[in-house]
Amino acid sequence: MNGSDQALARSASSADAAPGDQPGAARDAHGRGTAPRKNGGTSAWRRRLYRWDMKASPYAFIAPFFIVFGAFSLVPLLYTAWYSLHHVQLSALDQQTWAGLDNYRNLFSSEFFWNALKNTFTIGLLSTVPQLAAALWLAHMLNYRLRGSTVWRVVMLTPYATSAAAATLVFVLLFAPESGMVNWALDLVGLDPVNWRESGWGSQAAVSSIVVWRWTGYNALIYLAAMQAIPTDLYESAALDGAGRWQQFRHVTIPMLRPTILFTVVVSTIGATQLFAEPLLFGGVSGTKGGSEHQYQTLGLYMYDQGWMVGNLGKASAIAWSMFLILLVVAALNLLISRRLKRSSR
Repeated sequence: MNGSDQALARSASSADAAPGDQPGAARDAHGRGTAPRKNGGTSAWRRRLYRWDMKASPYAFIAPFFIVFGAFSLVPLLYTAWYSLHHVQLSALDQQTWAGLDNYRNLFSSEFFWNALKNTFTIGLLSTVPQLAAALWLAHMLNYRLRGSTVWRVVMLTPYATSAAAATLVFVLLFAPESGMVNWALDLVGLDPVNWRESGWGSQAAVSSIVVWRWTGYNALIYLAAMQAIPTDLYESAALDGAGRWQQFRHVTIPMLRPTILFTVVVSTIGATQLFAEPLLFGGVSGTKGGSEHQYQTLGLYMYDQGWMVGNLGKASAIAWSMFLILLVVAALNLLISRRLKRSSR
């Protein structure tokens, strides 16, 4: 074969080759060319990196919360449990002796603990019921179109933004026995003045009023958000059936707000169990004792008094864990009631 014949053969073979074929490219069983593999290791590494990123990224995003929670909540909680099983004094932290359940036995046999528990329950009841009732009424009023509704919402949130110290100092002036505005109003209607700090029911009502003032607007905004999520078709159907505003509120709004109401009840109960700043600042010099006769001493004040004033950290830790167990009972009741509400709504 001469040179011209070889050139013709090469041109024919190149015409029969696939457009994507390259010299030295492999062919499959049907004679079709396949592109050579390049950087196969890099592609596999990228796929592994992608799978690792999809699996690990969610944990990396939530890791800061768990790190902070573990450092500032979980570790102190466990260390408090360890302290509650020891005799520990604030002045001698390195001298710990095993006590077992002695701190809990002494706590449950103390009349001051049961008095603090009773006061916590009473103040919680006096503050939670009026607070949530007023919040529900305010949210119902704001749910309708009113002029300046945004301004009213900001005004309702202002007490929540106010510090507990500032609010309590104002209420101390209002409930002053001689120059307070509350006694002045009682005198106008012909009632005798009340020594709000020394009176048993009076001091608890005064402390409860501080809590009601601070948290009513906050709960009202929660109720308002839940009300605006209720379908308007339900109200229109009720109006066509002849139901007025009060009947719509009773038979449409309240049933639809049951989960939200349950949530606010639980949160308010937790807040009442941990009540500390308001009674402490309201009592002044005797604030740590909850009054001269412990008439408004809460569990939070009792724990602070035993831990920082008396210096018995073991007993204070037992009080803290008792409060924690009470909150667990409240959470269990919340879970039980919510499940029953879900079953009844089906």
